[in-house]
Amino acid sequence: MVTTLPTPEPEVLRPGIKAPVQETLLTPRFYTTDFEAVAKMSLSLQDTELQAVLEELRNDYNRHHFVRDDEFKQCWEHIDGETRRAFIDFLERSCTSEFSGFLLFKELSRQLKGRNPVLSEAFGLLARDEARHAGFLNKAMADFGLTLDLSLLTKQRTYTFFPPEWVIYTVYLSEKIGYWRYILVYRHLEQHPEYRIYPLFRYFESWCQDENRHGDFFKALLRSQPKLWNNWKSRLWARFFLLTVFVTHSLTVFERASFYHSIGIDPRDYNTKVIRNTNETSIRAFPEVLDTDNPAFFSRLEKCAEANERLTQINASTSPKIVKFFQKIPPIASIGWNMLRIYLAKPINAEALREVVR
Repeated sequence: MVTTLPTPEPEVLRPGIKAPVQETLLTPRFYTTDFEAVAKMSLSLQDTELQAVLEELRNDYNRHHFVRDDEFKQCWEHIDGETRRAFIDFLERSCTSEFSGFLLFKELSRQLKGRNPVLSEAFGLLARDEARHAGFLNKAMADFGLTLDLSLLTKQRTYTFFPPEWVIYTVYLSEKIGYWRYILVYRHLEQHPEYRIYPLFRYFESWCQDENRHGDFFKALLRSQPKLWNNWKSRLWARFFLLTVFVTHSLTVFERASFYHSIGIDPRDYNTKVIRNTNETSIRAFPEVLDTDNPAFFSRLEKCAEANERLTQINASTSPKIVKFFQKIPPIASIGWNMLRIYLAKPINAEALREVVR
């Protein structure tokens, strides 16, 4: 059974400005890539679908959606204690993730301008959506007396280089898992409005459709590149990225279980539903997916979460560094072992199911 550690008090850089969380494997990362390789991509295999998704992005269905209404205009001091800390943490991670996407897409659009017009326009429209999301989340944080200095974040964050192929796999998954995260929370709060502690959640239904359209764009981009789905390497990479996204999601959900409890959601049930739905959705894009029906699948994810909690406890202890080093070996080994067992389990051949997937 995974137990939740208390969320630490937010640190501030100066009054009203929150210090960014320390970069870890679980915090949203900032990425860069090989822009030259992206510019040279041939899109002919998925030209029709890419044009259809591009037209959807041009329509900008949510242009008037992210407007704060009168419900926001109240004091939120009654949300306090662990609930307040956990909610601020949720807002910060979400804002940082959206802002990370904005920076990557904006730079891709700029670098591809005049060289690959379809991708340049599409990435510019994706950046538009991500900027809206990040700004809306940052304004929500302001209701709790804190905001992120996004310009400072741009300069101080470490940028991780990913080859274009990795970017396509990971962004597709992040957008689709984002869709399921948002829509499941929205549906739950529709049925249990007594847990809707803050008006942000009312925006999740239309918001997650942005995530869905972004994922559809990256699905078309992925399927336009045969090397990403028609060989043995692509099958291994697809499973790897599914695994890393699912492990990261599990660790984050259990680490911040108090947030989900505050809105009446059972973290274990939520984690299971998000992962199952994302895995099933990925059949439309990936050559192989993981077998979430394997009896050991979710128990191994939970063992990873338990080991991560142990690492957090070790890091927070006052033991000498050398002692911490040796204390960390068993939980790190546990995470690695359980991830390996999931990865090596028999996968599902998505290509064989292609004709029956709608």
